[in-house]
Amino acid sequence: MKFLVVGGAGYIGSHMVKQLLSSGHDLVVADNFSTGYRSALRGGTLVELDIADEQALDALFAGHHFDAVFHFASFIQVGESVAEPAKYYQNNFAATLTLLQAMVRARVKNFIFSSSAAVYGDPVYVPIDEEHPKAAINPYGRSKWMVEQMLEDFDRAYGLKSVRLRYFNAAGADPEGQLGERHEPETHLLPLILQAASGRRATITVYGRDYDTPDGTCIRDYVHVVDLVAAHALAVDYLLAGGASTAFNLGNGQGFSVQQVIDTARYVTGQDISVSEAPRRAGDPPRLVADPHRANTLLGWQPQFDSLEQIVAHAWSWEQKYPWH
Repeated sequence: MKFLVVGGAGYIGSHMVKQLLSSGHDLVVADNFSTGYRSALRGGTLVELDIADEQALDALFAGHHFDAVFHFASFIQVGESVAEPAKYYQNNFAATLTLLQAMVRARVKNFIFSSSAAVYGDPVYVPIDEEHPKAAINPYGRSKWMVEQMLEDFDRAYGLKSVRLRYFNAAGADPEGQLGERHEPETHLLPLILQAASGRRATITVYGRDYDTPDGTCIRDYVHVVDLVAAHALAVDYLLAGGASTAFNLGNGQGFSVQQVIDTARYVTGQDISVSEAPRRAGDPPRLVADPHRANTLLGWQPQFDSLEQIVAHAWSWEQKYPWH
């Protein structure tokens, strides 16, 4: 198959490119390198463009026949989305609309979208299934939900089929050590902890120890990045086999607390990781855990790396290997 991967130089996109290439697919990778890295690309044909550029997209689609498009080209920082909502609506929503319009003109019919558990907002119940109310509490989550609703409309009007994959907490790194997480600034818990372990950061901050959880710290559902991209590969197979447009939660179905992640990192790294305490952050629910049953049954998706120790070990290998220091 021939696929277009937009945002293929980022954290999850680069793992997707590696997975698709290893399966023998023909790839074009489109990225503007606003947050991605050229060194993260493991192959494929690179086209440097912004998905907001209608002419560049039309030229790209005129030169290739794609069986499907994978979309990883979103901004992801919740705090930044609150401070700069225009940036998030422009890139995550408006630019995605431009991409979808170009797909319709080129008669490309299959779209795999990186969505987020942020579409649900504060959980009404846990674990969270796909029918849970959608009540995003920040512009990042709202931009993802707006795209999801737009995709439903594009299916009805233009026959563009989509799978929306709602990630919980992507974590870990390529087990072969070629790829890993690189965000500037870094906002995700596990790489921040490992930066404290490696000496790149003085301490890791725990925001609140008075939640209604066994150890008082927030519980989140961490899913290995390799398992995430495996779900995308299954999702495109599902669409190409005639599957209907739909959404799937991608998570382990089990949560780990902030303290458990710190304890596991101490064990894996052998380092005494310094911790500082801070009050709760506004908008942090006590538990965010996926019900991944739908992806398990409809896609046949089963996470390989579902132990926290494996996730931390792969991320630690990357943190040590990469010349950050």
